[in-house]
Amino acid sequence: MLDERAKTLLKALVERYIADGQPVGSRTLSRASGLELSPATIRNVMADLEDLGLIASPHTSAGRIPTARGYRLFVDTMLTARPLAAVAAPQLPPDQPQRVIANAAQLLSNLSHFVGVITAPRKASVFHHIEFMRLSERRVLVILVAPDGDVQNRVIFTAQDYTHSQLIEASNYLTAHYRGLTIEAVRERLKTEVDALRGEIAALMQAAVQAGSEAHADSQAQVVISGERNLLTVQDFSSDLGSLRKLFDVFEQKTQLMRLLEVSSRAEGVRIYIGGESMVVPFEELSVVSAPYEVDGQIVGTLGVIGPTRMAYDRMIQIVDITSRLVSNALSTK
Repeated sequence: MLDERAKTLLKALVERYIADGQPVGSRTLSRASGLELSPATIRNVMADLEDLGLIASPHTSAGRIPTARGYRLFVDTMLTARPLAAVAAPQLPPDQPQRVIANAAQLLSNLSHFVGVITAPRKASVFHHIEFMRLSERRVLVILVAPDGDVQNRVIFTAQDYTHSQLIEASNYLTAHYRGLTIEAVRERLKTEVDALRGEIAALMQAAVQAGSEAHADSQAQVVISGERNLLTVQDFSSDLGSLRKLFDVFEQKTQLMRLLEVSSRAEGVRIYIGGESMVVPFEELSVVSAPYEVDGQIVGTLGVIGPTRMAYDRMIQIVDITSRLVSNALSTK
């Protein structure tokens, strides 16, 4: 636990470093904090903060900079959010969903001057027809056909071997009773109806529903990224080409970003990951500010800003929050 004096000095140090990008010395901190303390007293407090792992001393400077842990404490307990009017964000006019998503990623990047990311809305997975095809012993190909003709294939491994006639029976039953429902709705109905079905058919259906959910998730795994080149001008990255290469690899592969944004979509409001806390984008110099967005009251995707740990978190929170609302309004029909 920090006393009020230590909190005031840490807050002043973080804010000064975010603004200037230079290690903060005791003389500067004395002026920034507004506390009437001697330089010796301030140095003692800074030493305590350093022992707690909240600030660190670069090799080339007598000043201090915040650590990821220091940023986290600052964000959680000391951050003062700016009013919404401080961020001038244009409206996203209702249009094709793809254009709204692309415009939102660009808006996030333009407002933050960092990288904007957004996942495309997840459509409900509705199937029109299902078939099972025996590949070998206990290996079955599941073929899911959507009303629009989209086909998803998935190989499942079953606990028992099925005959051709059993697979046809299961396919006919599932298609007849659940056609037109979403995969999620089928999953819920199976929970209550499974006792009324023969054990082998119930198990096959449950495996098919799981395979359908995974196939749908894979087909929906789309993330739009804008402004990657902004990181080339960020002082914190420009001198470390190795870190930049790793970052661009993440943007290229996108799978790590999808996992991070998927986790964020299960939380309410704005989430902040600092210095690799997400374990999905594990870079000490990087922070992610994200929030889910809705369509007609249902969360369907996530958006956010990716930038250096030395970012104006109050402003980024407002940018992400506003853009989330804009996207929700542009895509909703209500």
